[in-house]
Amino acid sequence: MEGTALMTDAAAENTGLGQRLNEALPVSPEAFVSAMRVQATAVNVVTSDGPAGRVGVTVSAMSSVSAEPPLILACVNRRSPCVATIRRNGVFCINALSVEQSHLADTFAGRPSNGVPFDFEAAGWTSLETGAPVLVDAVANLDCTIHEIVEAGSHTIFIGLVLAAQHRNVKPLIYCDRSYGAPGPLGE
Repeated sequence: MEGTALMTDAAAENTGLGQRLNEALPVSPEAFVSAMRVQATAVNVVTSDGPAGRVGVTVSAMSSVSAEPPLILACVNRRSPCVATIRRNGVFCINALSVEQSHLADTFAGRPSNGVPFDFEAAGWTSLETGAPVLVDAVANLDCTIHEIVEAGSHTIFIGLVLAAQHRNVKPLIYCDRSYGAPGPLGE
């Protein structure tokens, strides 16, 4: 940004800012969760299949990392048994859900209103390059091999190299303030 000066590490150290930041206590988990709860996010089911088995889990923490090479990340809670399976399989697919697929978000979050938690029979699946389950009729599917794994706090961050991608022109499912919704145009 024009006219904005960036503070170097040395300058921060000279002003005492670096020391103050190192001594600062993080916000409470409750305050953090409360602030994040009002952030609208896409809803995705991350899937994997291979020698370690077939798994799927609902995630909202997903983001593109780079277009060249095509990298994407998904964050999965380390307590989830899916973490070890995805790691051993070495592949995963991010399946972006449409507004018609909120039941799958609940199913792969382990709390279906009807049926069995984590049940692949709740939807139609196919595969692309890696063999990871690809959700039929999803907004988008990003089929990946694991590029890097980062442990951060309570989550494992899977960074994937995208080998295949496809999408449909339908409304994505979003989650905000503990409710599902759909994006729409701003009113005039």
